[in-house]
Amino acid sequence: MSGRKQFDVDTALDQAMRVFWQRGYAEASLDALGAATGLGRGSLYGTFGSKDALFRRCLDRYVSTYGPRFDQALAAHPGDPVRAVEAFFDVVLARIADPSVPAGCLIAQSAAQAPMLKGDNGAHVRVLLDKQRRRVRAALEGSSADPDVLDELATFVIAVNQSLAVLSRASTPDTELRGVARLACRTVADTLARATS
Repeated sequence: MSGRKQFDVDTALDQAMRVFWQRGYAEASLDALGAATGLGRGSLYGTFGSKDALFRRCLDRYVSTYGPRFDQALAAHPGDPVRAVEAFFDVVLARIADPSVPAGCLIAQSAAQAPMLKGDNGAHVRVLLDKQRRRVRAALEGSSADPDVLDELATFVIAVNQSLAVLSRASTPDTELRGVARLACRTVADTLARATS
């Protein structure tokens, strides 16, 4: 249609996602979102409905971008849950070290701000965290340890993952982050060894 501004919705989502990732939900003003996407308020509302709806789409965009990388890492070592967790942390640390994306993790950032999220976005963040935990739990199935132990280990791995994201936002050196991940992998290995001996 003549005179109508055209834009790529996926590109706009990626740009908005970076704003939420860098600033968090509360500090991601419509002006900041508009500046990043090149869209006016009318176009933002017309395309996404509201800031909350845009935020939800950005969360899902983040998961669709990074989730497959985690899935691939966790599935790459069937029958070897410790190696699967090591591969998972390799992917986490590679994303954290990537200078082309903001520090931390959009899910961790959003979880920290969950009490101020509107509508069902707080619950959606919890669903996404549960999805991460289920991914890790599935990778631990190669162990004969008690299911309760595997449940606790999956939660532990996700807790470490989220902690790495928070530490990276505080400019913790890569060597220290890698040390945390190594210790977490050793904890998983030791726990599984004790549980199956």
